[in-house]
Amino acid sequence: MPTITLTQHNFESVVASNPIVLVDWWADWCGPCQRFAPVYEASSDRHPEIVHGKVDTETEVALSTSAQVTQYPTLMAFREGVLVYSEAGALAPDALEGLVQQILWLDMDRIRRELAEQNARQLATTGASASTRRAGLPPVSPRYGWPGL
Repeated sequence: MPTITLTQHNFESVVASNPIVLVDWWADWCGPCQRFAPVYEASSDRHPEIVHGKVDTETEVALSTSAQVTQYPTLMAFREGVLVYSEAGALAPDALEGLVQQILWLDMDRIRRELAEQNARQLATTGASASTRRAGLPPVSPRYGWPGL
């Protein structure tokens, strides 16, 4: 499946309506972004069951700001609407494939339990709920998941 362009108008709905979404945040002037593009395209061809989206950070400034993307390229992964990976830097083909396999094998029940526990701890210490969202850019740690994500 070819990559799709994500904008502030479709980002939330794409993340919410697909089991797994990878998002490449890129800029046209970025050399590493240009080198990563064919690796990312090959992954989208290899894994048609996974939505591979791209965000042009120069065009989608508000979306990039809300996602707190400051380095390019940045790769994010959402599983069942939950942000499970976020890391800046281009990946080699084998590293991207390894990441995809880890995302496919995530224990989402365990992740949801851990997010609920994290929310409960925050509620107990601050008195305010962290209100974990299912879609979009939830307030979770940038690197999260199993194993080694």
